[in-house]
Amino acid sequence: MAGSAGTPGTPRVLRAMNDRAALDLLLAHGPLTRTRIGKLTGLSKPTASQLLARLEAAGLVIATGTSEGRPGPNAQLYVVNPGAAYAAGLDVTPERILAAVADVTGRTVGEYELPTPGRRPAEPVVRQVTDALDGAVKEAGLARDDIHRLVIGTPGAFDPNTGRLRYASHLPGWHTPSLLDELAAALPMPVEYENDVNLVAIAEQRLGAAQGHDDFVLLWNEGGLGAALVLGGRLHRGWTGGAGEVGFLPVPGAPLVRQVTKANSGGYQELAGSQAIPKLARELGIRPVPGGPYAEAAAALVKQAASHNEGPHRQLLKTYATGLATGLASLVSVLDPELVVLSGASLTAGGEPLRALVQAELEELAASRPRLVIGDVHEHPVLRGALESALAATRDEVFDTSR
Repeated sequence: MAGSAGTPGTPRVLRAMNDRAALDLLLAHGPLTRTRIGKLTGLSKPTASQLLARLEAAGLVIATGTSEGRPGPNAQLYVVNPGAAYAAGLDVTPERILAAVADVTGRTVGEYELPTPGRRPAEPVVRQVTDALDGAVKEAGLARDDIHRLVIGTPGAFDPNTGRLRYASHLPGWHTPSLLDELAAALPMPVEYENDVNLVAIAEQRLGAAQGHDDFVLLWNEGGLGAALVLGGRLHRGWTGGAGEVGFLPVPGAPLVRQVTKANSGGYQELAGSQAIPKLARELGIRPVPGGPYAEAAAALVKQAASHNEGPHRQLLKTYATGLATGLASLVSVLDPELVVLSGASLTAGGEPLRALVQAELEELAASRPRLVIGDVHEHPVLRGALESALAATRDEVFDTSR
């Protein structure tokens, strides 16, 4: 008995698999000829020609010039059609919402920053989100309906059991029980919500230091101290979305913090969070200590300390490294990851000197010894992760030619 059109192994599904393989190759390698696509996919020339004709008719690929500089006639080059779909991402902090739109190839085509100062939002959150998104959409020369999917990155996480934001009491206006329903009603595209540090891990896995790694921990230290856990190639979010909220972790060397959600802090945050670095600098007699937001002050101090081989600056870097390794030792002992990625301004500012110190300390404190690396995605990593997450789902939807 013949299978249905959607049954695995039927011609329609096999064609769709070949179509997706060709589209992924075009995304990875850029313009390709029909012959090159055939060789990379293992398809015959006639089958590759049919595939490209099918994708071109569907608006998924376009011809873009011809190959040159080779013997014989020039061959037509093909690329993924950038306008086949668009996705958007938002990076939300208490101070601002940063929005961006990318075409299906991953190229950012519009960005917009909406300041959101103050403990009480001047505009309702739904208005802030739509204004930020519309700003990026306008910059891209598009309309809101052109966006296939939106991913919003925030501190903390929306509890899948209640729909309420947890672990981010410092984000004003985002804790109302009806917020997700209100956003769904205001936005015409599917919307997903993800923890900001998880999005940095997605960016590093797709584009940066964690490429090719299925088991890694990303430690983030900027406005707050947090981690993302990738196990078996997938993000581990936990029952309430709180996996990786390591700032609350009790650690040796720091007072035991009780009522951590009320304090919005815990032992690891107090020991090695960004706010601990200016305090440590003062204790060591380092002057002047930069003013302004503590995350910026911390990054400046760590960068300065990394350039010294002795004296109080070196002591600051060593003490900071020991604090970081103390919390990492607990994570490593439980998870046994292949890799630890250090990200966020207060970590990346230390560069190789800080990485080497943390690596050495961790090897003394933990039985397993993962390799430590500095993150590669430096420009708006939360936003880049939101775009990568939105693009992955958009491509799965748009590139599915079996329907």
